[in-house]
Amino acid sequence: MTEPVQEKISSYLKRQIEAFHPAPIVYRRGKVAKVGDGVVRVTDLPDRLYGELLEFDGGVFGMALDLTEDGVGAVLMDNADAVNVGTGVKGTGMVAKVPVGDILLGRVIDPIGRPLDGAPLMAEDYLPVERTAPAIMDRRPVDKPLETGILAIDSMIPIGRGQRELIIGDRQTGKTTIALDTVINQKHSDVICIYCAIGQKASVIAQTMNTLRAEGAMHYTVIVAATASDSPAMQYLAPYAAASVAEGFMRDGKDVLVIYDDLSKHAVAYRTMSLLLHRPPGREAFPGDVFYLHSRLLERSACMNEENGGGSITAIPIIETMGGNMSAYIPTNVISITDGQIYLETDLFHNGVRPAVNTGLSVSRVGRAAQHKAMRKVAGTLRIELSQYREMAVFTRFGSDVDDATKRMLIRGHTLTELLKQPKTRPYTLFEEVALLTAYHHNIFDVSPEDADEFAPLLTAYLREQCAELAEAVNTSGDLSEAEEAELIRHLERFKEMCLIHGEHQ
Repeated sequence: MTEPVQEKISSYLKRQIEAFHPAPIVYRRGKVAKVGDGVVRVTDLPDRLYGELLEFDGGVFGMALDLTEDGVGAVLMDNADAVNVGTGVKGTGMVAKVPVGDILLGRVIDPIGRPLDGAPLMAEDYLPVERTAPAIMDRRPVDKPLETGILAIDSMIPIGRGQRELIIGDRQTGKTTIALDTVINQKHSDVICIYCAIGQKASVIAQTMNTLRAEGAMHYTVIVAATASDSPAMQYLAPYAAASVAEGFMRDGKDVLVIYDDLSKHAVAYRTMSLLLHRPPGREAFPGDVFYLHSRLLERSACMNEENGGGSITAIPIIETMGGNMSAYIPTNVISITDGQIYLETDLFHNGVRPAVNTGLSVSRVGRAAQHKAMRKVAGTLRIELSQYREMAVFTRFGSDVDDATKRMLIRGHTLTELLKQPKTRPYTLFEEVALLTAYHHNIFDVSPEDADEFAPLLTAYLREQCAELAEAVNTSGDLSEAEEAELIRHLERFKEMCLIHGEHQ
């Protein structure tokens, strides 16, 4: 080798050596200084992230939720018995992530993406559990309805795609039933559904999955579950994981429905963690940031503009009240965050009015902007008529004489109340809802107002058989033209005559 070439190589190596700056990777390992009830205090572990996953000796994972000058406060995900004082711990540098994509459809996962239904899950795409809500300029107004298939809701408390509608009521009043009926009703739409179970018994979650599978709804549904036996950290993560799964579908331009069942248990899990981390308690012993807990979750629900994919996330959070007290801390917080609420009343439920929707206390702040034109035509005065009937029904309980107009109003109000009753897992199509309300407005149910609840299934069965083309047209267009309305009324009158003739023969 010639000398000039050697000089070039030497100078090149010299420059490389001079330019090399060693940057050693330092793995800091802390130690558990205190442990109790699934919460640990770690020392000698600086420079951690809020929400970072920590790995303890033995393969146990925790999450850093309290960063102080002298250490880190963390909550354990599971297997808390394996962590003791003196156990080593290291940071992973990663926040919790959850798998996203079509591979999750029909599956049941926990808040960190582990499958709970037996089969392995080979996901390729992941999103962080905690993400920033979409910016205001990336959104567009809510203008497309999300049909629940429940007549009382679609007619008087309409829900739009991208809206946040709260379901609130005491325990055992049908909150979860309304949410599951809404999922079942998306069978013929393009909406993907995510059901987030927080702090429920495993048997209840299994029953929910079996109900959805029996109704043919699991193939477009994902269940994110943190059972009652899971740690408070897992229950805390569950709704954020469900929101990230929904955002994975929304970024592909899809419409998603997320049900959080329920946020009362979520707030209790967060309160448990906060008290164990020695955070100062506030009202009802909840920490001061409990409002931010739910606001940052529900603000991730949005209706995106076309430049950002045009997808949407519709959130239906559920809150359980005690003794009908809507002015408690968590209910008032979530009511102020959401775009309306569906209030379920215990007295109505026990009187056989199911779904037990109190239309006086229920509201949709999106309103008729998220309602089909056909529904707008027939649902205009329902809320007023129902409230007048309930007010007058209380007044006439005392046995006072009423005039003919009041008697007529009571009969129509009773008929409407019976008409709004609906069995669970049997949602109506848009055409069936419009037909039932048209029949009410044209006095078709005056044949037998006491038996309107039995009369409605007969009418819907008749219309399915006789008006298949009309039903297809209304369900597709969402509108009811004058010619279609006239045809529908003719069928309704014919049905009424058939019932009269049948009644006379009996």
